[in-house]
Amino acid sequence: MRFRHPDGSLVHLAYCTNVHPAEDLDGVLAQLGAYCEPVRRRLGTERLGIGLWLARDAARALTTEASALRRLRTELDRRGLEVVTLNGFPYRGFGAEKVKYRVYQPDWRDAERLEYTAELAGLLAELLPPDVTEGTLSTLPLAWRSDFDAAGAAAAERQLTELARRLDDLEERTGRSIRVALEPEPGCAVERTADALAPLAALPAHRFGLCLDTCHLATCFEEPATALAALERAGATVPKVQLSAALHAEDPADPAVRAALAAFDEPRFLHQTRALAEGVLHGTDDLGPALAGGTLPETVPWRAHFHVPLHAPPAPPLTSTMDVLRGSLDVLLGQDAPRSRHFEVETYTWQALPPEARPADAAQLADGIAAELALARGLFRDLGLKELP
Repeated sequence: MRFRHPDGSLVHLAYCTNVHPAEDLDGVLAQLGAYCEPVRRRLGTERLGIGLWLARDAARALTTEASALRRLRTELDRRGLEVVTLNGFPYRGFGAEKVKYRVYQPDWRDAERLEYTAELAGLLAELLPPDVTEGTLSTLPLAWRSDFDAAGAAAAERQLTELARRLDDLEERTGRSIRVALEPEPGCAVERTADALAPLAALPAHRFGLCLDTCHLATCFEEPATALAALERAGATVPKVQLSAALHAEDPADPAVRAALAAFDEPRFLHQTRALAEGVLHGTDDLGPALAGGTLPETVPWRAHFHVPLHAPPAPPLTSTMDVLRGSLDVLLGQDAPRSRHFEVETYTWQALPPEARPADAAQLADGIAAELALARGLFRDLGLKELP
């Protein structure tokens, strides 16, 4: 969906298709008819933005086969869908029964991460609507923290610098500018927004910025206005925002709260859990170790990296961090000019929810995604943005 900010800027709202991942092109094309177009129809809009996730094999097919790219563009147009942003974080296997730490491989020390991201950028330049000249591509925050030392940081910087050179060449050939956004995530080399400042300062500012995921921001107990002010002071931009909400437990010492949290401890994804006590951030790599005890203080709230549906917070005694999402939008869109122009709802954990909250079929999943987008649309309107046809 497209919106006009009060200052006249065009702002895009999409949802990320990693919620129904596919490993090949046929699977990607099937998503468009099974989910994306039905979501658009439920919202009653003629044009819906989707933040495509293209797994390695799908990206390679689209890059090497001209007919494959034509098929995708034709299907997007036919179904009233447009693409201005890609999710380049997961590489492959995001729909596997167990993803966990594998989602961070290959990382930015690996040449394959560079090649994959460069291919995605080339595809995005071809997929942008005719009247849009800038696309965004979110990527992992360098690497998972384990074994990521100064040598690893230097290797990642070299790869990203080479990517910038390729993006410059791409713009010269196509007239399309692609910006890459590092996405801070708990447990990674870049966990909090402040961790992104040094890597971004070493890279060309016209190519790189930050992807602000509001679930990750909340999980790390970052306050939106403070975090965004620090980014602005450092000259770091936010080309892309992922609208998401984390799981919040106000009183983790309460047995009822712990029982409710245990229902979200599932085997597919990591659910990094954090607690902030006296200014110190404590954490575990997953929800299970936090519940096992002895690692996190129980006298302060806990937050877990679990993308809960925006419109459907968990049942009491748990809540979600929608307040952080709203606070982020106030800063990003509620000022004289927008701080970012590409926004996407990224709730990929629908099928990882407790069984009673999971959608039973494709229609229910489309209902849920449409409800999330409708909520986001309402927040945009409340901030004075006007939806465009």
